[in-house]
Amino acid sequence: MAKLNKYINLEIEDLTSKSDLMLKCLSRAEKVAPTDIPVFIKGETGTGKTLLAQAIHNSSKRKSQDFISFNASAMSETLLESHLFGHEKGAFTGAVSQVKGKFELADNGSLFLDEVADMSLSAQAKILRAIEYGEFTRLGSEKIITSDARIISATHKDLFHLAEEEKFREDLIQRMSGVTLYVPSLRERLGDLPAMIANEVRNCAATIGKQITSLHPDAFDKLMAHTWPGNLRELHRVIQVAVLFTDTEVIREEDVELDQKTQKTTNTDEHVEVFDTSDLTLDSAILRHVKRVFEFTNKNKSKTAKTLGVSRSTLDRKLEEME
Repeated sequence: MAKLNKYINLEIEDLTSKSDLMLKCLSRAEKVAPTDIPVFIKGETGTGKTLLAQAIHNSSKRKSQDFISFNASAMSETLLESHLFGHEKGAFTGAVSQVKGKFELADNGSLFLDEVADMSLSAQAKILRAIEYGEFTRLGSEKIITSDARIISATHKDLFHLAEEEKFREDLIQRMSGVTLYVPSLRERLGDLPAMIANEVRNCAATIGKQITSLHPDAFDKLMAHTWPGNLRELHRVIQVAVLFTDTEVIREEDVELDQKTQKTTNTDEHVEVFDTSDLTLDSAILRHVKRVFEFTNKNKSKTAKTLGVSRSTLDRKLEEME
């Protein structure tokens, strides 16, 4: 429950990053959060769009009211409308009682609509009316219900491309995207990855009840070389499995189980570095990674800092620590 409560109480300032792309996203989110302007969040699956939506709500003037989250993917039209707008008893087979919808439950709070690209055109038309006029009807009723819900929406798909194919209403896109935020993938913010790995190791170890003291350099390099198509969700799963199945206090390379199809290939003729196994701390692994990137860029500090997603002053400090 501690981790769940942390997510529930998450605010914009709790989300940190060294990536220019992520910092831009968080800066825009911080500015729009106190307003009632609709927010549209773009980004690959698993990048943390839901966490950002929660943080926006918790940083807004509506934070004392409910944050209602709804995933619109893989749902029939009737079921989708029932979830969003509610239904009366007998409205359809199985409707044994009156049920309030997400729009009604989010009144005076925030409604997060995830994977909106999967909604039918009919449902889109009703959502457009609910957003535009703040009113709707439950299935099986003609009574108009009003709701003042702040709308935050998200998808990993290109809505404008779907609009060109007449699969998504362009007027709904305009209503939902008062401010658009882009959450970068892990591949676009590699400078954040070491800290994320450390954080996941600590959280997973605490949840599972294990004592993990360090990460072997080979395990760290394996994680850093991965392409992470599943982003934060995949990172959590991989670290959780590594923590669960390691039989020592050190996460080793063999404990890290990755999808072979998405791993980067390496040249087998390359020099294999021999590690000093007397120091297996994450801080030491990070310094080794900085050193490798520095050498890869032919010791160009500007390119190294940009590749790592850190400032020049941070890079200089890390290089000094190596001396």
